[in-house]
Amino acid sequence: MLTKEPPLQLIGGEAVPAASGRSFAVTDPATLEHLADVPNGDASDAAAAADAAARAFPAWAAASGRARGRFLFKLSEAMRRDDERLAAIITAEAGKPLKQALGEVRSAAAFVGWYAEEAKRANGTVVASADPNRRISVIRQPAGVAAAITPWNFPLGLLARKVAAALAAGCTVVAKPASETPLIALAFAELATRAGIPPGVLNVVTGDPEPIVGAWMDDRRIRRLSFTGSTAVGQHLAREAARTLKRASLELGGSAPYVVFDDADIDLAVEGLLLSKIRNAGQVCAAPNRIYVHRSIHDEFVTRVRAMVDAVGVGNGRDPQSAMGPLISESALRNVERLVHDARAAGAGVYTGGRWIGTPQTRRGWFMQPTIVTGVADDAELVVEEAFGPVLSIMPFASFGEAIARANDTRYGLGAYVFTRDLDRAQRAAEAIESGIVGINDPLPASVEAPFGGSKASGYGREGGAEGLAEFLEEKTISLQLRGER
Repeated sequence: MLTKEPPLQLIGGEAVPAASGRSFAVTDPATLEHLADVPNGDASDAAAAADAAARAFPAWAAASGRARGRFLFKLSEAMRRDDERLAAIITAEAGKPLKQALGEVRSAAAFVGWYAEEAKRANGTVVASADPNRRISVIRQPAGVAAAITPWNFPLGLLARKVAAALAAGCTVVAKPASETPLIALAFAELATRAGIPPGVLNVVTGDPEPIVGAWMDDRRIRRLSFTGSTAVGQHLAREAARTLKRASLELGGSAPYVVFDDADIDLAVEGLLLSKIRNAGQVCAAPNRIYVHRSIHDEFVTRVRAMVDAVGVGNGRDPQSAMGPLISESALRNVERLVHDARAAGAGVYTGGRWIGTPQTRRGWFMQPTIVTGVADDAELVVEEAFGPVLSIMPFASFGEAIARANDTRYGLGAYVFTRDLDRAQRAAEAIESGIVGINDPLPASVEAPFGGSKASGYGREGGAEGLAEFLEEKTISLQLRGER
């Protein structure tokens, strides 16, 4: 049994069903088997969660950063002790291989541990005044209740880093996990309760996002919004947040360039695609989407990538031999198939893959063979938009200037990758590419200690590092006018 039966929402420190009594089914994308029925919350559940968070806020905000940090340390350690069970839940509802799921759990625990430390470092400043009789200081205070809305592709990692930063800052949280992967969020909430985090400080509501998030957008007590998801939804939420002037942190879509220069370590660059693109079946917002390879090594690179791709074990994440699991749903699979089909119809070549590889007898599992596409046009939807799947679009380039221009010819700006042995070229490329994070010979550049986020249509705001804590703080200037003799 993955979770307690039945899994319930966490509102005001209590495990509760939906106010309506309704529920929805969660299924395994690898087997299409029923996993659990989860409360189908609505606006009334959202309002109850906001009420609980608002009641809990004054006491949580007044606690010292060290005290809040102690709760987060306990939560981090609880996650580490329970990592195998948590990973099994992720594999069951998100489909990713168990090894990758275990890595997500440990990364999530690391984020919680990091913010346990950062909780005591919400430092202010002293400003030197031009007036000798004035003393100016700037303090940083918790912003209020924060709403965290998370996707299904990293259902624990993204929830943990939002919640940990908010709680460390002194905010209370209402959270809405993706409907595809609510079980891990509820397991996280249960561990938070066991760690002693006070009632109402963390609240998790599951169900249809429209009424839940809509209620929170209307609620003026909610002062922060942290969202990870598509650009279209992010734009909608930004408009909604503007009505009550909530500050929003939005990590949105991406179409990351992966630039391989002629002096690159080809083995390293090929292995990097296994780690950054095949991981989670390509369902990663910062995954390489446009692979630009210098024309002098293009053919060799494609040959080596094919050998790597054809050796990838695709199957149920519970199988130790599986390096790639299914896509999250049939609609996700069909969309990727459509993108490949349209690129092929426009003249691109499918070098390998490009088809569903489930079980024909039962039509079970949304598995897709890893796919290499060559000769794809720069204006093909496959590369213009985010191809959320295991499709590697490989295109040649001739010069440094061309590579940078094509890398920047996108509305997105989340992740980017550069492979070269030339330090000068690497630094110039990293500075020139319009992206929130750049990996130089590094296919996994995100880290707990550094900020992560995008530019352009990939959103704004940062998670991770000290910057992630700052998203949930308000700065207040205090000016003291001295009287009497000096």
